[in-house]
Amino acid sequence: MIATMRNAWKVDEIRKKLLFMLFIVLIYRLGNAVTVPYVDTGMLRDYFTQLNNTVLGLMNTMSGSALERASIFALSIQPYINASIIIQLLTVAIPALERLSKEGGEDGKKKIEKITRYSTIAIAILQGYGYYVLINNGGMLGPTATGFWPPVVIVATFVTGSALLMWMGEQITEFGIGNGISVILFVSIVSRFPTQIGQMITSTITNPSNWWIYILMLLGALAIIILIVVVTNSERRIPVQYSKRVVGRKMYGGQSTHLPMKVNMSGVLPVIFAQSIASIPATVVVFVPRWSDSWLMRTLDTTSIPYAVLYFLLIVFFSYFYSTVQFNPIEIANNLKKNGGFIPGFRAGKPTSEFIQKVLTKITLFGAIYLAIIAITPILIARFSTTARDSGISLGGTSVIIVVSVALETIKQLESQLLMRHYKGFLE
Repeated sequence: MIATMRNAWKVDEIRKKLLFMLFIVLIYRLGNAVTVPYVDTGMLRDYFTQLNNTVLGLMNTMSGSALERASIFALSIQPYINASIIIQLLTVAIPALERLSKEGGEDGKKKIEKITRYSTIAIAILQGYGYYVLINNGGMLGPTATGFWPPVVIVATFVTGSALLMWMGEQITEFGIGNGISVILFVSIVSRFPTQIGQMITSTITNPSNWWIYILMLLGALAIIILIVVVTNSERRIPVQYSKRVVGRKMYGGQSTHLPMKVNMSGVLPVIFAQSIASIPATVVVFVPRWSDSWLMRTLDTTSIPYAVLYFLLIVFFSYFYSTVQFNPIEIANNLKKNGGFIPGFRAGKPTSEFIQKVLTKITLFGAIYLAIIAITPILIARFSTTARDSGISLGGTSVIIVVSVALETIKQLESQLLMRHYKGFLE
């Protein structure tokens, strides 16, 4: 990875893309420090300290602590993620959107992106208003926050910040390296690591008898990182043989190749989407103070068993959903048949597609269980360990999956761009 970064920095075009991405990240981090007016940030920070292991604590982690500061980027990219989930689900359910996605070409893709942007703004308005209601009901507004103007300014700032963040992510995707939304999420999570490590060190100094627990936590995190790297790079290779055919005086085909199928085909998206969906009920509950100690809030706390079960099932669901959307066995079987390819032992057409579907189902199940176990293991540890719960480890599984997956994907894109330029120079 270090060698890849060093080689990428030597290429002028890639260096400009990296600098552009770092510039956008710098703007994002500066924006996280700019708070909206009329909010008592001291009281808000104390309030979020009590919610470290709740849904709002998880959302605060995903926003890079912007939520507890009431910064202009407090909503982070959650509205965009939720909008993407809704539109992708509707694309499967509504025939018009499905035709637009599959048959519309580049124009259809742009129209769906436009619909997603508008949906992001609508969701940001709802979440921004809900966040204002939470602050207002908790008495965390400043003494000058009276009248009609303060709520308009606060909600409009949150919505504008979310829209700006969505635009910044798109700019990184187009002019930088990697997926912009994933990069912003990566930066948000990583920015909290120094604080959490500092809390761990302080806790160890205060209570030295718990040092071995933190050592085990660090070793467990290292083991999770290694597992993520191994599974992310793992794939099932289905052998494909192309029959020989004569075109004019030339003979084509006859070679053997393989059809790669990644174990974790959908990447980190099932974890992100499952976390967003699982947090919706408790997010609604937490905005109403009198419900803060209700049975629903206790049931859907991020350290509760029902939340872990719901989280597990949602990850499995979204894993299958994305593998179905991204990998169509019938289309692949038809393409193989058109090009004279076949899988040894299976006839072209329906038998081939059924075999590919069977392999896809098994691989997706393994990948889904792998993601779900990594995501909920820290939750279960925090459920039965007071020390782990106080350290915020219940947020670690999701965070580590996202951070490692985004880092690997970004490095792969760097390597592909380096390879492309290497061949370009070779051909010249």
